[in-house]
Amino acid sequence: MVAGAEIMHQSMPVLDVQYRCITKGIEEIVDISTAAAAAVAAASPPPSPGGLQAARGPDVVAVDVAASELDLRASDAIPSVSVEPLQFVPRIRSGSFADIGPRRYMEDEHIRIDDLSAHLGSLLTIPTPSAFYGVFDGHGGPDAAAYIKRHAMRLVFEDTDFPQASEADKVFSDSVENSVRKAFLLADLALADDCTITSSSGTTALTALLFGRLLLVANAGDCRAVLCRKGKAVELSQDHRPIYAAERQRVEESGGYIDDGYLNGVLSVTRALGDWDIKSPRGSPSPLIAEPEFRQATLTEDDEFLIIGCDGIWDVMSSQDAVSIVRRGLRWHDDPERCARELVMEALRLNTFDNLTVIVVCFSAEHRSFSPSAGSQDQQQQAPRLKCCKTLSADALCNLRSWLNNDRGGN
Repeated sequence: MVAGAEIMHQSMPVLDVQYRCITKGIEEIVDISTAAAAAVAAASPPPSPGGLQAARGPDVVAVDVAASELDLRASDAIPSVSVEPLQFVPRIRSGSFADIGPRRYMEDEHIRIDDLSAHLGSLLTIPTPSAFYGVFDGHGGPDAAAYIKRHAMRLVFEDTDFPQASEADKVFSDSVENSVRKAFLLADLALADDCTITSSSGTTALTALLFGRLLLVANAGDCRAVLCRKGKAVELSQDHRPIYAAERQRVEESGGYIDDGYLNGVLSVTRALGDWDIKSPRGSPSPLIAEPEFRQATLTEDDEFLIIGCDGIWDVMSSQDAVSIVRRGLRWHDDPERCARELVMEALRLNTFDNLTVIVVCFSAEHRSFSPSAGSQDQQQQAPRLKCCKTLSADALCNLRSWLNNDRGGN
């Protein structure tokens, strides 16, 4: 055999995809192409003269190895390995914006906590990542909404025996739902007991809790939560207004009535916290209730962001319109707070007549880049976004550094 001969193995197409490999109780992330190559190198015996086929070029010898043999050797080299795709884990970031709108007073309040586990500290053990959001649209004055915002953390996480767990399974999600329901009802009673809050003051309430991939929305009133799934709007709450048949039937069965679209002729929603001038006396059946409705979603890679907003937004635009505005904004500037402001500004342009509050929650660290059509005005105005490469090997970095140094020396 010629000294210094180069051995060329038959190339095999391998998917360069990250998978989670579990073997012998140890969990690690490996690159399948790297693992396969290492397995083949370890399993292949030294080449024999009879297995070598001379190539036409000088000093080059090729090894004729069947792909099936390589597969067999690779499987022999890595025994007892189960492979499963990585599960989606949301990376939470959010922004919010509020405006008084055309009203004389601001009656909206909101809560935005992107890292609930850190916020709670040692109080509870909950699945991560975790987050908590809430929008409270007051009426009859700002007192009720301000009270709920001020006491929401205590009402939800301390006064309800909030469940603890490390995984967001069905038992945990059911327990969370029960705790949040109890928190809404406790908040309603607290408004009745607080002598500083007038009986005509009330607030709608919508909360969103995120534990790992579990998203749970609770709603009483006409605030709305909308999930963007592959660009399509998925509503995660139902507006509680007298115009909906189910709410109208419940109101009438409980002794109330609908007059010109208003509950008992005075209120535009059928569920709210407070408003004890309608609910009194305590303990008696009431057409206005604080019982929330729940929706759950298990997040996947298709879920891009969540919009939570008061009715000042939804009075003048559809859920799909709002999703399109936010999605376009994220693709241009990738700033959820700026997207929330753009939604509010659009609602003002459309002549909304209410206070405005919006929270935009993103589920990834960076939104996918947007490439407008060639020659468009947007393309001319938008500077290109540069992204850093995070997968260079040490050898590649050394080669790049050497190339840059040589380039400077030549200049």
